[in-house]
Amino acid sequence: MTRYGLVGAGMMGQEHIRNIALLPDTAVTAFYEPDDHMAAKALALVPDAVRCDSLDALLARDDLDALVIASPNFCHVGQLKEITAKVTLPILCEKPLYTAPEDAAVVAALQSYGAPIWVAMEYRYMPPVAKFREMVEGATGGIKMLTIREHRFPFLEKVGDWNRFNRNSGGTFVEKCCHFFDLMRLILDDEPIRIMASAGQSVNHLDERYAGETPDIWDNGYVIVDFKGGARALLELCMFAEGSEYQEEISAVGPAGKIEALVPGPTRFWNPDLGPAPMPKVVVSPRAPTTGQVVHDTPVDKDLLTAGDHHGSTYYQHVQFLDVVRNGASPEVTLNDGAMAVRMGMAAQESARTGRAVDLN
Repeated sequence: MTRYGLVGAGMMGQEHIRNIALLPDTAVTAFYEPDDHMAAKALALVPDAVRCDSLDALLARDDLDALVIASPNFCHVGQLKEITAKVTLPILCEKPLYTAPEDAAVVAALQSYGAPIWVAMEYRYMPPVAKFREMVEGATGGIKMLTIREHRFPFLEKVGDWNRFNRNSGGTFVEKCCHFFDLMRLILDDEPIRIMASAGQSVNHLDERYAGETPDIWDNGYVIVDFKGGARALLELCMFAEGSEYQEEISAVGPAGKIEALVPGPTRFWNPDLGPAPMPKVVVSPRAPTTGQVVHDTPVDKDLLTAGDHHGSTYYQHVQFLDVVRNGASPEVTLNDGAMAVRMGMAAQESARTGRAVDLN
């Protein structure tokens, strides 16, 4: 039996609980969650788990084989420092790794930690994205242009409304879009050299007030990224487009053709009056087609869709992390991957604020 300790049992923490429950011979044995309402929801999922009253109490237990950090963004660095100073256990840490530029040095120092740290970039493991990655080189003949579009719902309500403010979340391009910057590096197998962005808060949360403050999180933007090898990538984000058929649309184009991955949004947000949710798929469009487009349906198991909002990817991520815990495999998503995704998000925010391109060299 592999025993997990959970740091943060809110909305995302509960998704981790449901997906861990699908793995063989695993259990969440203890968790730390300061909010009573969220702790009660977590206990309903894992009634045999112990709720600890502090992170220190969780770390003092001797019945843990691994830790999952799913606390609010601004907690990650401080909790990683405390955990790595007290125990030596494999860690899966939710994105983003950090939210302030000065914390980059803290994250770099974690490279010397005596156990693996996996950064939760689960979008890599969405079935249509994984299939897209398998086919992209052959379909394009070498990527020249990569586009990621996310048209989705606004930020959800979180405990204490922490995600309404940049100081807590790191900003939208860090909080939300680090996934996509990670995918750009992964798909292109290259490093960014320059980022240009335009973004703002146009629709969402403008009428909300928290302790007299208006939320300052952006809800839309464009980001252009130049890569060392000459490819270009574009991110298009809109967080007031929940009526879209597909939430994520990824396309790559090269001299041989084009390939697209089409990913629906969370099942629980789909309006059943419109019929069944759309099929996730990968579409290949050669430049000189002999048979036209080729469509590859990539359905996801119903139990995985029920277990979370990320199209089965949280489960597939946990399968790989379990191999790290049990067999000593190396993390597929490293501290460097997590740090680079944050660095790109921060550069995009700086570019949008200043109207100038940001050189990453």
